[in-house]
Amino acid sequence: MDETHLPGFYHDAEAVSRRGQHLTVLFSRVRLIGAVVAAVGGAFKWKVGGSDVWAWVALGGFLLALFGELLLWVMHPEQRWNAGRAVAERVKSLAWRYAVAGDPFSGAAPQPRRDLELAIADVVKEHRREVMLTSANDAGEEVMSALRAKSFAERRDAYRESRVLRQLQWYRDRAAMNETRANVFRVLMIVGELVAILFAILRINGVWDVDLSGVMAAAVAGGAAWIGLRQYENLRVTYAAAAGELADVYQRLPHVQESDWASTVADTEAVISKEHTAWLASRPSAT
Repeated sequence: MDETHLPGFYHDAEAVSRRGQHLTVLFSRVRLIGAVVAAVGGAFKWKVGGSDVWAWVALGGFLLALFGELLLWVMHPEQRWNAGRAVAERVKSLAWRYAVAGDPFSGAAPQPRRDLELAIADVVKEHRREVMLTSANDAGEEVMSALRAKSFAERRDAYRESRVLRQLQWYRDRAAMNETRANVFRVLMIVGELVAILFAILRINGVWDVDLSGVMAAAVAGGAAWIGLRQYENLRVTYAAAAGELADVYQRLPHVQESDWASTVADTEAVISKEHTAWLASRPSAT
């Protein structure tokens, strides 16, 4: 069982989240670039026919930044990004719980399929304003039901390899990626701050009267805002912690007894859910 077999609502929510993320990043990038362009325009003077060309550049930068800000405010893409991921991850967790007979859909549940539908409906109800969910995945539901009907050993192995290991690898890879990106951006910001200091010293000593330190200050501020949006350092810590916990779970799963299986699945999903909760809590507002 893999992501292609998850309920249709998962795929709808995932698509909404990806588009929301793309637009949030795009509009934020437009806003930050506009601010830097405005700072560049304010640092220079060049008159042509009585008109200051750089003043027009500054105006264009401010308008670009305003355009990005308005798009973030009017379209609320970050709300869709957050809501889509919240729905997708919760539906994914519920589907896996059901497919391997974990709590609250253990083998002792009288109507596990109905309970799954009700649980998904509760998740969807919270986010219908931000996320349109209409798709079905009949073929995927057959795969989930077939996995649920298998023996305990088969369900345990499938959960260990297809859910826990894949999620562990995803967290591990993302932790490394975010660590690299955080280090790169920190180095770039330090270099930018040193260059800004150099420009300020040169201006104090009368080498030139162009306020390039202001441009660099705007660039550094933009970099800080970008790091705040992307949450590289926070994600590195959160993903690394989740990977460590899942690595421990992965090692213990082969030794779990059937009597403890339902609660073990619930505990494992709680580890994954903890990362999602921390991610949502860290999101800056773009509204």
